[in-house]
Amino acid sequence: MSTEMRRFRRDPLTAIEHLRHRARGDVFRLPWGDWCVGDADLARAVLRDPVVNDGMSAFFGALLPSRPAQVAVGRAVRDLVRARVPDFRHGLAAAVAGLPADSAWPEAGIDLVHRAMADLLLHPGTPDATRWSLARAARGGVLIRPPRVWQRARAEVLRGRLLAGVAEQVAERRARAASEPRDVLDAVLGACPDGMADRTVAELFALLFRAIVAPVGCTVAWSVLLACLHTSASPWPWPVDWVVREALRHRPMAWMVVRPAPAGFGDVPVRSGEVLSVSPYLAHHDERLWADPDAFRPDRWAEPSGHGPYLPFGAGRFTCAGASPAQVLITGTVAALADDARLTVTGGDTRPVMADGLVPRPFTLHRRAKEVNDHDRCVAPHLHEPDRP
Repeated sequence: MSTEMRRFRRDPLTAIEHLRHRARGDVFRLPWGDWCVGDADLARAVLRDPVVNDGMSAFFGALLPSRPAQVAVGRAVRDLVRARVPDFRHGLAAAVAGLPADSAWPEAGIDLVHRAMADLLLHPGTPDATRWSLARAARGGVLIRPPRVWQRARAEVLRGRLLAGVAEQVAERRARAASEPRDVLDAVLGACPDGMADRTVAELFALLFRAIVAPVGCTVAWSVLLACLHTSASPWPWPVDWVVREALRHRPMAWMVVRPAPAGFGDVPVRSGEVLSVSPYLAHHDERLWADPDAFRPDRWAEPSGHGPYLPFGAGRFTCAGASPAQVLITGTVAALADDARLTVTGGDTRPVMADGLVPRPFTLHRRAKEVNDHDRCVAPHLHEPDRP
């Protein structure tokens, strides 16, 4: 193993910044051989270049046959989530009320978001067994890649059970189609090309389930952790929206965007077919375009300008379709956690774990009602898993 790869595994963000500062040009080699854009302006140009971003999004893999099909599915799910934000808020209130006074994060954040979205993902008329499988998947390592082999094996079992149950639902719903989408599965099924196999639709649903709940839950965790580590005040001295925006800048879960390089892309020394990566993290920490980029400073969002490129959801043709509703869900969840409560953390580390994105290391969130003093605290009831059928 090379020195650079060992450094990357110990502390990936420090390693990639070291490579950028050492590079002689605007791009540099990553330890595994791909190219990465180190210049923030060039990063924006790459993400918006029609030649670089020709073809299909890699997000869906081989599940959909064409770019129009990818767009149709993405927009259908985005529009449903956007329309059902009031339902999410209702579910969120109940989920936050049931949060333990001391909870283990980031798992608790992912579970919280899933509970708030449970009826939106699979409506209450869905068989209990399938909804239970979804809940087990959310807590069993399906959404965030676990660190240990036995955990990953268990997650695969849970994922298989979820796919089997959802595929059965797809067949039933095709036989009795709803006039309007009742949940994410209906939205996916309605937007898929005709003739797609039930199992493939289930795979698409599972992919979007992961793409919605995991980034929202992890960004909520980053927002709470970073805010609590940088102030002991309660309430926080910044609006929640600033905290969320700064968390998305400081620790964007989608920290690397990968595209195949075309031949002759400007002055970039990349051959056709090689991988050209753009790192929103590096763009968000470019000292030429951001003041004090390594500091967590929510107050930088007090003004609409005066900051550098902001790419937590990508840019250009492949900007995340759900960027706008995701920001609403994250901000609403953080606001609900902070409302009438004093938040503190123990443990925690600003260095992320690399697990298909920048995931916070484990920490404990202590949430206390403001009116309760240290000698007379009330502990909220623990969240309970749905009864197994």
